[in-house]
Amino acid sequence: MANIHPTAIVHPQAELAAGVTVGPYSIIEANVTIGPDTHIGPHVVIRDFTTIGARCRIFQFAVVGEIPQDLKFQGEVSRLVIGDDNTIREFATLHRGTAGGGGLTRLGHGNLLMAYSHVAHDCQVGDGVIMSNNATLAGHIIVEDRAILGGLSAVHQFSRIGRHAFIGGCSAVPRDVPPYTMAVGNRAKLVGLNLVGLKRAGLTDAALQALKAAYDILFLSGLSLKEAMAMVSQQVPDLPEIRHLLHFLNTSERGIIPVDVRENRSYRG
Repeated sequence: MANIHPTAIVHPQAELAAGVTVGPYSIIEANVTIGPDTHIGPHVVIRDFTTIGARCRIFQFAVVGEIPQDLKFQGEVSRLVIGDDNTIREFATLHRGTAGGGGLTRLGHGNLLMAYSHVAHDCQVGDGVIMSNNATLAGHIIVEDRAILGGLSAVHQFSRIGRHAFIGGCSAVPRDVPPYTMAVGNRAKLVGLNLVGLKRAGLTDAALQALKAAYDILFLSGLSLKEAMAMVSQQVPDLPEIRHLLHFLNTSERGIIPVDVRENRSYRG
């Protein structure tokens, strides 16, 4: 049985699994599904067509599944799907999708969304992502696994943040940030590999050395991106990390953020 505080308002059509707790004055609307052992704090609002997985923690005043802040939204049925083991802190906001973006906003597993962070309509956020206080995703953004967004950072719509990328605090990101890299500034520029994060993630020495070599060729050689990618394919070991990096670059639609050559001297590692 779910444990629902007497002051909470839970729609009869909401489905709450065993072990769910709902704090005082929270509101859960119809067509909401919440998985086992998830904790909903006080004063939380969970809107229609939201699915939340198991063992999540949603803190006070978060708003989950609100309609998009998109003038093209016409009230169509769309969804927000949240995976397992996520922590959503105070005043964080996550919005449903739109018909034009596929109708789905998705948050994977094991993510931490700190206070006042925002996930807009049609975003696709992977696993193990950290969004620090006031980090903001505009619509239609893809954030790959284990990326970190610093406090007060903002990402332009339709951009992508690659796997294990690190976005510095107060950065404004107008285009794609490649996997395994660091981006800092307004407008954000590449300043090197996210070496600390990659070592913490347990990447092998071989993978780190291959990524260093690939980074030098791709972003510091002065070659065009197409030429540099061809050289990486020929000269750098064919490891999964290199294949993912090249695939990300090859499928970029908005383009890649530029390189800050001067800062790379400090952050290259």
